[in-house]
Amino acid sequence: MKKLVQYVNELKTYLLSASTLNEKVSSSSVGWHIDHSLLVLSQIIAAMETSDPVNYQYHFNLKRFIAFSMNRFPRGAAKAPKQVKPTEAFNETTTIAAFENIMRRLTVLENLAPNQFFLHPFFGKLNKKAAIKMLTIHTAHHILIIKDIIQKQA
Repeated sequence: MKKLVQYVNELKTYLLSASTLNEKVSSSSVGWHIDHSLLVLSQIIAAMETSDPVNYQYHFNLKRFIAFSMNRFPRGAAKAPKQVKPTEAFNETTTIAAFENIMRRLTVLENLAPNQFFLHPFFGKLNKKAAIKMLTIHTAHHILIIKDIIQKQA
């Protein structure tokens, strides 16, 4: 959980580069990657909050096993589902408010029951521990993309 909070704080440091775009790295701007990461966090925490831990049951998932073992997601292997794609142009004021909301929501995540879960499109049901790991890897994945966009822009 500590690492996830650290990554969210790091994401915030890229706000000044939000309009930076480098098509060789990504078709989306730094701001899009920030907003997408915040949307993913928000929606997963909301889904977990309303889940019934009784309905969670672990099932082995090879894709999850590989991604979690490597502690990374391969670039370009998947497209963001429509519900976690930012639909509006980047707005710094809105995004700063989203950061403040996410910091509160991370406390909610931390206090969930161990078997509260959400259904991931590739990895299946992820309980609290697995969800935190997935969110940490996902956020780190987008931070690396952001760094590449900024670095290769210079």
